[in-house]
Amino acid sequence: MNVLLNLGDIINQLFRDNRINLDSFYGEGIAAFILFVAALLIGWIIYHIFEHYFSKWAKKTKTTLDDEIIKNTKRPIYFFVIVVGFYYAIDQLTILKPYEYYVTQIFLVAEVFLVAYIITRIINVVLSWYAERIVKTGKKALSSNILLVFKKILHVFVYIFAFLYLLYVSKIDLSGAVVGLGVTGIAIAFALQSILGDAFSAFTIYFDRPFEIGDYVIIGNYEGTVTNISMKSTRLKLLQGEELVVSNKEITSGSLRNFKKMENRRVAFSIAVTYDTPIEKLKKIPLLLKKIVESCDNVEFIRVHFKELGAFSLNFEVVYLLRSPDYVKYLDAQQTINYAIKEVFEKEKIGLAFPTQTIMVNQPHT
Repeated sequence: MNVLLNLGDIINQLFRDNRINLDSFYGEGIAAFILFVAALLIGWIIYHIFEHYFSKWAKKTKTTLDDEIIKNTKRPIYFFVIVVGFYYAIDQLTILKPYEYYVTQIFLVAEVFLVAYIITRIINVVLSWYAERIVKTGKKALSSNILLVFKKILHVFVYIFAFLYLLYVSKIDLSGAVVGLGVTGIAIAFALQSILGDAFSAFTIYFDRPFEIGDYVIIGNYEGTVTNISMKSTRLKLLQGEELVVSNKEITSGSLRNFKKMENRRVAFSIAVTYDTPIEKLKKIPLLLKKIVESCDNVEFIRVHFKELGAFSLNFEVVYLLRSPDYVKYLDAQQTINYAIKEVFEKEKIGLAFPTQTIMVNQPHT
């Protein structure tokens, strides 16, 4: 390291030993040029090693993570080597000694933020790789907005630490900076309390995954398909066709029903017949209903019972299992069953009941 620092003096001494009378600036300039060219050469060698050796080695591994890290960091590392070499090159010039502090600080800032930039590139690669891995495991990807904002937040933390490191290396008192950042953070948190609440809820949704895009969910009194998840809100397409926008904080603080993992749908419905139906036909109804349900595709019959003597009708309850969570398929199956019930009951002359009520009208006294 001392040889690098004194390379200009060594060259000037060689000039003097060979009785070459030149201004010391020439020896320093030659030393600066040599060091800069050496930095370019070393940077090219490192880049070549990344390009032709590390990349080939990474391709042999099972994961693509190392390939992407090498691909995204080799160029910034090359520039980092050049910046370091350029610093040692101009450090040879005594003409810049009066500005040594400022030059050192400029290069220190450049080097630290280059390292921070390399770290952020690695963060981007790791998060993108993680998101792709989730998709490959069969899970649906969330909105890219959340992943993007999460990257930006991590970037902010990296650069804040880089800034604090610069203050520490420059021997600047950090207490004021830390207090200032703390007060500023508290003020921002109070001002953006609602937005930050939704943002943290978005991260909860991302990592906890109570639902994903494409899932059919019920939130409060609304039900529909999730179409988008952003940092502030989640959007549902309701059955009526309109779009519902719900804040993420409201979702995570309340209850939610997700039909994604429902493999089968249990269906229970009632059939009401009139009171004047003969007992022989009442006893035939469970068998008729069982045959109707069993004849329907993708349906498993469970039970049928004469459940109750209702106020206006004799009520039967039918329960079956639909081997699909799809709501439209449920409606299709139930429609087929209803048509068949109507057809069979008409054939058997079994009357379907409807609510009736006796109204007493007060007659005037005559």
